[in-house]
Amino acid sequence: MDIIDKINALKEEKDIAILAHNYQPPEVQDIADYLGDSLDLCYRAQDLEEGTILFAGVKFMAESALILNPEKTVLLPEPNAYCPMAAMLTPDIITKKKEQYPDASVVLYGNTTAASKALSDIICTSANAAQIVEAADSDTILFGPDKNLLHWTQQQTDKTLIPIPDEGYCYVHNLLIRPEDVLHLKSRHPDAKLLVHPECIPQVQSIADNVLSTNGMLKIASISSEKEFIIGTEKGLCYRLRNELPNKIFYEVEHAICADMKKVTLEKIYHTMKTGDNKIVLPEKILDAAREPLERMLAIGRKN
Repeated sequence: MDIIDKINALKEEKDIAILAHNYQPPEVQDIADYLGDSLDLCYRAQDLEEGTILFAGVKFMAESALILNPEKTVLLPEPNAYCPMAAMLTPDIITKKKEQYPDASVVLYGNTTAASKALSDIICTSANAAQIVEAADSDTILFGPDKNLLHWTQQQTDKTLIPIPDEGYCYVHNLLIRPEDVLHLKSRHPDAKLLVHPECIPQVQSIADNVLSTNGMLKIASISSEKEFIIGTEKGLCYRLRNELPNKIFYEVEHAICADMKKVTLEKIYHTMKTGDNKIVLPEKILDAAREPLERMLAIGRKN
């Protein structure tokens, strides 16, 4: 029995569902029960019947799954898979900024730690940031940690967005996907439509045909009459796009790789499923405080 067969057997034996982010390695995507971006997987986590969730992604995602499903067991196959951007926004930064702007609403990107989520009013993702900001109570919004998502969201609202921290970013989108990268691909593939993630810098956003979440890219590519697409996000998404839309052509930025997302392997997944190691545990106080802003976000999405 090979490792994939062993993993599939353990899913049934131990009542485990595997959720995997769109940036996971191809072999991990292949064995996942559900693929998606952060927002889609939040919904999936709430709707699962299985008693255990194995989250193939980075730590904040597994934390969110536990926050929304405290009665379930949530496993992270690689405990050292972190999001560097999430680490840029600490609870101390949020507390100090709230003291400075006491009447502001706190809207935090889902790419934050559980401890930071616990200090927010509502959570957003790259797919719904503008909608969430518009729904917030105040016209002044403390928004973080991604400065580029803030830039994109600010174009769609008259509310005042204040960054927390001042310079939060995803190193893959902010540093590894540059205007010259996408312009080079456009020069080689002039008929291709350029889709980029809102974590990309403003200069990249401005030359894109569409600025979208990863699931948004999948949706646009599936309904568009266009046949070729340049994908301005972590290159792992292109594996899913090619699998699900084999009649279309996708060009990735080759060096746009998230090292932490690629830490998850089949061997680590099998070990974690077999042993129950790497269980996500959070203090009850954090679980309860972080659940409210996540559920507020999900409730807005369910209404629309």
